[in-house]
Amino acid sequence: MRNIAFMLFAISGVGLASPASAQQEPPYWASIDEPEARMRTGPSTEYPTMWIYKRQKLPVKILARYKSWRKVEDHEGTQGWMHARLLSASRSALVLATTGKPVAMRAFPDSAARVIWLAEPGVVGSLGSCEKGWCLFDVTGRKGYISADDVWGDEPLK
Repeated sequence: MRNIAFMLFAISGVGLASPASAQQEPPYWASIDEPEARMRTGPSTEYPTMWIYKRQKLPVKILARYKSWRKVEDHEGTQGWMHARLLSASRSALVLATTGKPVAMRAFPDSAARVIWLAEPGVVGSLGSCEKGWCLFDVTGRKGYISADDVWGDEPLK
């Protein structure tokens, strides 16, 4: 009986583990999982806040780990520390403003494919698989393929 109770506890505990708290080795991609997240100068609430991010799903690079803190880098190259509970392992990407114009989201991963959506620079969306220079990009249910050159959050790390 005790074994059954332990098994149920162990199985239920698996679902409670946060993906952001997983012990993945840096560098890796993550995203901000809260409506407001503070970037600090060091790995503790005792350190001053550098930035307050108010963009849920904004992609960040995880550069280092210290206990429950992660050293992160944003799309502008700013580095600081965030608590792991503010982060998610869910992949996201940010549309870059390389041309200052909306970026095409296409029906297929091909530059000749039909444009089905346009994404403004600064838009954040969920990132699917990326292959051969194209990424499946989902902005609130509007899905399409976007050139990997037009987003930040997809480049291979390590």
